[in-house]
Amino acid sequence: MAKSSTKQQNQRPSGHIRIISGQWRGRKLPVKDVIGLRPTTDRIKETVFNWLSPYVRDSHCLDLFAGSGGLIFEALSRYAETGLLFEKDAGAATQLQQNINLLKADNAQLVRGDTLQLLTKTPTQVSSQAPALGYDLIFIDPPFRQDLLEDCCAKLEANNWLSADAVIYIEREKELNQVKLPANWTILKEKQAGQVCFELYQRQQ
Repeated sequence: MAKSSTKQQNQRPSGHIRIISGQWRGRKLPVKDVIGLRPTTDRIKETVFNWLSPYVRDSHCLDLFAGSGGLIFEALSRYAETGLLFEKDAGAATQLQQNINLLKADNAQLVRGDTLQLLTKTPTQVSSQAPALGYDLIFIDPPFRQDLLEDCCAKLEANNWLSADAVIYIEREKELNQVKLPANWTILKEKQAGQVCFELYQRQQ
């Protein structure tokens, strides 16, 4: 997840993310110093992937605000079938592509662009590798306090991005109350860590 950044910030890594489990277990990947980027902590990530354990393997994954790539690289490490990453920030996108190359993750595709604009299109208009029946596992971790969440969720439904029983992970700021999500999304899990809420939903066709 990232916002705009200065040229100087785009030029240097600010740290690393660690892959917890799977084929790349223990690998550390560099992360760019980008304003507003909040890599999901290992503690939250471990909880989330415990929740996701029945759904990850062989799934087609979509990360709407890839940022550090921590969530989707973790899913791919745990044998998700494919991963599509959206990222607007130039520096973060460059680092993501370098990390895809480093991992030799041929099943990962990065698309640089504005997520809300990309979601106005159909999956096949954005990616030639898009699954015919939609994405099974979606990560939504937008920049905080920019009112992006509801619009993203509505566009996912409107433009056929989701498989029939897709699972959707949302990470949002605690103070964001009364979020209007699609009526056919049922909450499976929810938890709070500090000022961050994280939730898991499943779509009903």
